[in-house]
Amino acid sequence: MTPRSATVVVIGAGQAGLSAGFHLQRRGFVSALDEPAAERTFVMLDANPEPGGAWQHRWESLTMATVNGIFDLPTFARTPGSEDEPSRDAVPRYFAEFEHAHPLPIVRPVRVLDVSRVGADPRGELLVRTDAAGVWRAGAIINATGTWNNPLLPSIPGQETFEGRQLHTRDYVSAEEFAGQRVAVVGGGISAVQQLEEISRGARTFWYTRREPVFLEHGFNPEVEGRSTIAKVIADVEAGEPASSVVSYTGLGWSPYAIAARDRGALVRRPMFTAIEPGGVREADGAFTPVDAILWATGFRADLAHLDTLGLRNERGGITMRGTQVADEPRIHLIGFGPSQSTVGANRAGRDAVRAIERLELGRSERTAGPRESAVS
Repeated sequence: MTPRSATVVVIGAGQAGLSAGFHLQRRGFVSALDEPAAERTFVMLDANPEPGGAWQHRWESLTMATVNGIFDLPTFARTPGSEDEPSRDAVPRYFAEFEHAHPLPIVRPVRVLDVSRVGADPRGELLVRTDAAGVWRAGAIINATGTWNNPLLPSIPGQETFEGRQLHTRDYVSAEEFAGQRVAVVGGGISAVQQLEEISRGARTFWYTRREPVFLEHGFNPEVEGRSTIAKVIADVEAGEPASSVVSYTGLGWSPYAIAARDRGALVRRPMFTAIEPGGVREADGAFTPVDAILWATGFRADLAHLDTLGLRNERGGITMRGTQVADEPRIHLIGFGPSQSTVGANRAGRDAVRAIERLELGRSERTAGPRESAVS
């Protein structure tokens, strides 16, 4: 199959991807689907069948009142809704409304299999191979694939012998399925505490973390501590450090669900168990605790396997960044990554990636700069 061409291929159409698409369109890039011969084109490849990114897969009890914050997409304010509405309904609907208001060249469902270089020219093209949209040649790639499809699962001795149920946060549906059971909840992040609180209403829970969780009495205030936290994350990605969880930078706040878990006696942390046996777990002190299920609320890592062919990772497993660009491969932009994991960060990263792309000479011919952009939040 003959590859199709686009100046920019955006991989992913969640918050970060939609922001990138908006800014590409705003800067004069046109659809590679409708105007393939135009000078500056783009296409967006999304693995999900519908708008909404990973939000459409969240568990039902994660309502708009309990999510960690949703920032509006560029120039498109959300219509206030019920705080009791599941986020997996409300956010995808909002994203779909944005796509209707700002038609973007999104092809879905399409999974990118791998990305490779065309020749040795560092300013040459990249080849994007997919499962359902053929092959695309691109001058630059904006990767916005998030983390949902790359759950982090620790390896524990005896894990394969467990006769109960094991599941990750991404597989969690509701607390009702654990009613009357003994459940080990593993993880020290926001999702772990949320799910621990829910499950403990109707089950006996045991909470395990590798490190003692840090609860901030005053909570995390983005207005006060946001800049310093982002500066720490930027310093880490510019040093090529492996990705860490958001909570490792911000700590945990005393949210209503954390307080409810504490008051119920469920927020009692145990050191990580050392082994898993058919009927339960072996505690750090050698005692045995029988459990019916193990919930691995152990977080996610960036979903970047399709970029492995490019050899972007260093010996520590990190990717050295300069802004949104991979330091050693400036044709690749990672957004919704590192300091832009938040929804407001994803918006800004989409804009910044487009600005950086305009400064590059794309493809085999020189490209002239587009019109100056007015500020957009």
